[in-house]
Amino acid sequence: MSAAHTDSHGDAHHDDAPHFSIRDYATGFFASVVLTAIPFWLVMTGALGDKTLTALVIAGFAVVQVIVHMIYFLHMNTKSQGGWNFLALMFTVILVGIVLSGSLWVMYHLNHNMMPMPHSMNELP
Repeated sequence: MSAAHTDSHGDAHHDDAPHFSIRDYATGFFASVVLTAIPFWLVMTGALGDKTLTALVIAGFAVVQVIVHMIYFLHMNTKSQGGWNFLALMFTVILVGIVLSGSLWVMYHLNHNMMPMPHSMNELP
């Protein structure tokens, strides 16, 4: 199948978007199920033993699953729509990273720099 198509006026245009098959969707679905089942198993069995390590591993699986969804279901790549989709995604990731890290930084420093309350103020009248 050719990438060049003709519109109603007979003009040829090229479609840079990749064409995905049922096999690609099945691969994405299988990867999504596995990337969901493994963290579920880790939590239900307590296989790693440490809650912090388990949370970090689950966060890693979540990032990989987001990437799988973007590639297999949203068809995002560097070539779709002249690369503008990918550029918008990178801008969004950077902006979210700045907002999250800035918020965590502010909350940490607010907590760290708060004046301790005297014990007499903790008691109810």
